[in-house]
Amino acid sequence: MDQEQLRALLSDVAARAVAYRVGAGERAHRPMLDYAEMSTLFDRPAPETGAPVREAIAELADLAEQGLANMVGPRFFGWVIGASEPAGLAADWLTSAWGQNCGNSLATPAAAACEQIAGRWLVELMDLPRESSVGFVTGGTMANFTCLAAARGEVLRRAGWDVEANGLFGAPAVSVVLGEDAHSTVFSALRYLGLGAKRVVNVPVDEQGRIRADAFARAIEKLDGPIIAIAQAGHINSGAFDPFPEIAAACEAKNAWLHIDGAIGLWARAVPEFARLTRGLDLADSWGADGHKWLQTPHDCGYAIVRNAAAHRRAMAITASYLPGAEGVTHPWDYVPELSRRARGFSTWAMLRSLGREGLADMVSRHCALARRMAKRLDAEPDIDVLNEVVLNQIAVRLGSDLEGETSDRLTERTIARVQREGICFLGGAHWRGRWIVRISVIGAGTSEADIDRSADAFLSAWRAERLADI
Repeated sequence: MDQEQLRALLSDVAARAVAYRVGAGERAHRPMLDYAEMSTLFDRPAPETGAPVREAIAELADLAEQGLANMVGPRFFGWVIGASEPAGLAADWLTSAWGQNCGNSLATPAAAACEQIAGRWLVELMDLPRESSVGFVTGGTMANFTCLAAARGEVLRRAGWDVEANGLFGAPAVSVVLGEDAHSTVFSALRYLGLGAKRVVNVPVDEQGRIRADAFARAIEKLDGPIIAIAQAGHINSGAFDPFPEIAAACEAKNAWLHIDGAIGLWARAVPEFARLTRGLDLADSWGADGHKWLQTPHDCGYAIVRNAAAHRRAMAITASYLPGAEGVTHPWDYVPELSRRARGFSTWAMLRSLGREGLADMVSRHCALARRMAKRLDAEPDIDVLNEVVLNQIAVRLGSDLEGETSDRLTERTIARVQREGICFLGGAHWRGRWIVRISVIGAGTSEADIDRSADAFLSAWRAERLADI
């Protein structure tokens, strides 16, 4: 491909990308075609001969755009997914163009230095211990995995066992203590690390999904040997925060490692009005967070933050004779489970630089206010109950509060399907506290009060129609 052809190709892509993003506000917030239909469209024999690149990219875009959810739209509330805002998007385009394999500081000093400084900014903005190291991972799942790998290594090291060298065969047993409502990614990480998803000590939670401090203290007091405790900042359904000061005190008494899954809620640490929710969060040993949630970076961006940088590096560092190194120099691959990866620091740096502390705090605060606005609209309906205290951006909604459980669950699922089908907004469901609920996550950077009101109207219309059809 010559220079003119390259310019034409990238100009086509830029024009298409701009049109897609500019039109997001009025586009349906659901895929136009479902998985089966998209599979049929894409299904064809492996090509024997190649097509011109410009033609192949146009074909890909024409096919794919029929099955894309409008996750960047202002009324997408299905999961806690940010809208990948312009600064991060533009930096990500450049990241792809620069083509840096971000692992080694000597091979790609710009990517490594940018990541180091962006990580330091994150620690400062969240007011976490300044000595903490930061690994730039794919998202919350790998953030939890990375932090818990450091935790596993350190608690076993204190017990005289080198798990990095000797593995788990013959190692002292590690006890893991967490709340009954811990997120699924935590259990995935425990499986990956050989700690087992079912060998945990489950601690009772309250009606909001918060760990009960008294129950946690009793549970950990009974344990001996290496202990890892896991708390949560931002419950996936209610947005609730665990009682960190009490949990941290109980952990300190047992020399346990405390990790906080803060995929959503860690960002509240940057907002003064949420100081009561995040009190004691800095007492933990590690924290996981998602950049593609409230920082609005493109996907494939999360952060593993560890107070003990040496433990972090012992768990993750990669070495080989062919890989360039230098005495006293750290590398991005020292803190993540990947050797080859994209340079995630560029989009993080761009979002932090464009928002600043004030912009980040204002955005988080605004989304939480919009969530309260939505909850107030829905809770005013006689047969709808908002089940959670809307302390963050999450709303848990029970439909048909005057109906029997099975009837209510059936109507809830039908209402969700109708809202998704109509496409004004997008929301999802979950099974929580023995019932099916509607989950609404307000986190799109472009979401406005008008979007909330329009979405509430669409939701209530769908609910009334389904309830009337059931009579």
